[in-house]
Amino acid sequence: MRKLLIVLLSLYAAHLHAEPLRIGVSVADLGNPFFATLAVALGESARAMHPGDVTLEVRSSAYDLERQVNQVDAFTQARMDIIVLAAANSEAIGPAVRRAQQAGIVVAAVDINAQGADVTVTTDNVQAGAVACGYMAERLGHSGRVAIINGAPVSSVTDRVAGCRAVLNRHPGIELLSDDHNGGGTYSGGLEAMTYLLNAYPDLEAVFAINDPSAMGAASAARLAGQPHLFIVAVDGSPEGVAALRESPPLLVASAAQSPRQMAETAIRESLRHLAASERQENQVIRLSTHLVTRENAETFDHWGGAPPE
Repeated sequence: MRKLLIVLLSLYAAHLHAEPLRIGVSVADLGNPFFATLAVALGESARAMHPGDVTLEVRSSAYDLERQVNQVDAFTQARMDIIVLAAANSEAIGPAVRRAQQAGIVVAAVDINAQGADVTVTTDNVQAGAVACGYMAERLGHSGRVAIINGAPVSSVTDRVAGCRAVLNRHPGIELLSDDHNGGGTYSGGLEAMTYLLNAYPDLEAVFAINDPSAMGAASAARLAGQPHLFIVAVDGSPEGVAALRESPPLLVASAAQSPRQMAETAIRESLRHLAASERQENQVIRLSTHLVTRENAETFDHWGGAPPE
């Protein structure tokens, strides 16, 4: 009992004397449920892992490089301990990352690669695109006319499209009609992109959208156009996307689910480890696998509520 009391008092004393932790966060779009959940989870993870006070400042870059550079530089000038960012441009953000590191700040890239980041934690986006489009190919019987609703030219999006295309290329009976229409990763962008695709290709049978918001916009466009025969697959596994899987008739039929909470927990844990190290650590790259959510398993799926299933 005495030893237990000593341990508890030591932990309490450590808590009282722990240095405050300051974290600056710059993500692409706080209107996107993925990034909103990621930002909340970063704060929750930091407070769970750090014994002292935690201050979290969150900004949205809106995929604007200049805006994000200004945000990162402001975090650097404010002497943050950790900067977490989803890069607006993986390569061009590099100088701002280096300025932060020269000031002794640990930089973690989440969702999207950022040149030179101490820690990079993303979904395995090539796998995500391959999983979603593998399901699409099977559902089509390996033959049909398909399109891709693309997004911003960032690593997460280009990797998803590359994974999808690699699967489609293995099936000569599948004709890819379009893959360069940018839906911007938003509901309105997906609606606009799908409207264009349906006008240009009235016999379109299936679509891969790079995330759930654009997929749900695409589904609305298909309903408005009276085209319930086609189907859509995506990447995210968001609560809104999982709810859409249960609709009748289902137009969004599958989504390769990400785990923003696991991404946040991993980024904070590894950033704290880098921060505590007596000398600079090697850069880390961690890819998180995805799990396909369909109408059949949607009822039991709680991916965004915790870690993904094994």
